[in-house]
Amino acid sequence: MNRQNCFIWEIGRVAWCVVRGACPKYVPRTTYYALIVCLMWMQEGVVMAAGISAENLPAAIANAADGDTIYVDGGVHHGSLVIDKQVTLIGRNWPILDGDNSGTVLAIHGAGSTISGFLIQNSGDSLDQENTGLAIEASDVLVENNRFENTLFGIYLRHAHGSTIRGNAITSKDLEVQRRGDPIRIWYSNDVTVEQNEIRLGRDVVLWYSERLIVRNNRVEDGRYGLHFMYCDDALITQNSLLNNSVGAFMMYSRRVTLRQNTIAGNRGPSGYAVGLKDMDDIIIEENLFLDNRIGAHLDTSPREVDSIGRFSNNVFAYNDIAVELQPSVRNNHFQGNSFVENEEQVSISGGGTPGKNLWTVDGVGNYWSDYVGYDADNNGQGDLEYKSLRLFENLMAQEPNLRLFLYSPAVNAIDFAARAFPFVQPKPKLIDTLPAMQPSIPTGAPPLEQANANGWYALTLTLTLLASAVAMLPQVRQRGYKFS
Repeated sequence: MNRQNCFIWEIGRVAWCVVRGACPKYVPRTTYYALIVCLMWMQEGVVMAAGISAENLPAAIANAADGDTIYVDGGVHHGSLVIDKQVTLIGRNWPILDGDNSGTVLAIHGAGSTISGFLIQNSGDSLDQENTGLAIEASDVLVENNRFENTLFGIYLRHAHGSTIRGNAITSKDLEVQRRGDPIRIWYSNDVTVEQNEIRLGRDVVLWYSERLIVRNNRVEDGRYGLHFMYCDDALITQNSLLNNSVGAFMMYSRRVTLRQNTIAGNRGPSGYAVGLKDMDDIIIEENLFLDNRIGAHLDTSPREVDSIGRFSNNVFAYNDIAVELQPSVRNNHFQGNSFVENEEQVSISGGGTPGKNLWTVDGVGNYWSDYVGYDADNNGQGDLEYKSLRLFENLMAQEPNLRLFLYSPAVNAIDFAARAFPFVQPKPKLIDTLPAMQPSIPTGAPPLEQANANGWYALTLTLTLLASAVAMLPQVRQRGYKFS
């Protein structure tokens, strides 16, 4: 029965009661309730066959009108579905949409549609056909609180402007990382919000050719690129956790991107960048935690335009192999209020060469350097001597990366001592911070690491530090004549 017929039927029931002589106040209460429900149905467009089984879902979608809401109570639907009108699809008790390992499970072509509360699983595994759990080619679609399991691509947006992806859990197929699809891919879709999603074991979260994106409070781990931006101007990336990927975030060919209050840790693939920047103009990177990565920030021709500035402020670079790696041509970056804590190498010039013109003291504010050996006689919080990155062995490593094998050996200290004793072999400084801070500054807005992982991380760091100290002390112990039984 459609909405109009239901309304007419209930009006007829009330009229019949009156014709029989019943006073309206004695009309059965259930009749009034039914009439009210029909009026609500007429207004809101809700498909009242509540608890539609998933087996009957295709017919319910086909018979729905624009603006209808369909509630699906449990069950399993096999095969592919297409929504070509504005429909709100609400799942109760986790109904399953199962693609039977073939093609795309669900496609939405109706602008303004919503899907929530479903388990979407078992798409096909063809990369060239881009088999997907949920493919969206319509604007203003809401995808909220769903689970995606064993799908090649998870959620794929094409020309889906103004859509929102919120609160979903996504895992890919159990394949080699390069064979997996992207858990989320956004293509030519402006003003999209991606927030509060849990993403594991995917390939890349891809955001390409889209403007004014908001990527907020997501957790992306155990993939290849946590976030992969290209040609995405005016994006905001905030309060995300990008953990244990090959690369945390790589951003290319974009303008005015803000990376704020994110935790990017444990990214140690072949490149191992926490954040990589290629031809990025007017980027703002502030109040982030870059922890235990191979390289904290890698800059290649960023900024690209002559009048653009890259701004790094109040970040923590801690326990990375290299905190910041710059290509020799990189210039016009301003570093202010950052804390460089116990990185194996604070700043590296990739391949050696002369560093570009970047500022390490901005508006009277420098950075904290854990290897600073100066002092603060006037107790104003800033060192009285400038900080210079001036280590010969680091320059040698930039030219020959295999020398990193000897990083904790006594040879390192010997080479650097020789450089200080004989100025003719002393390298030119990679950077000079004229007002180094005496204490680190830790931002509080970034997501914390899980306590168990954090404890393990600190314990590993302490163990390695003690081991390195013990190795360095061995020559002194032997010189003093101690014997080991």
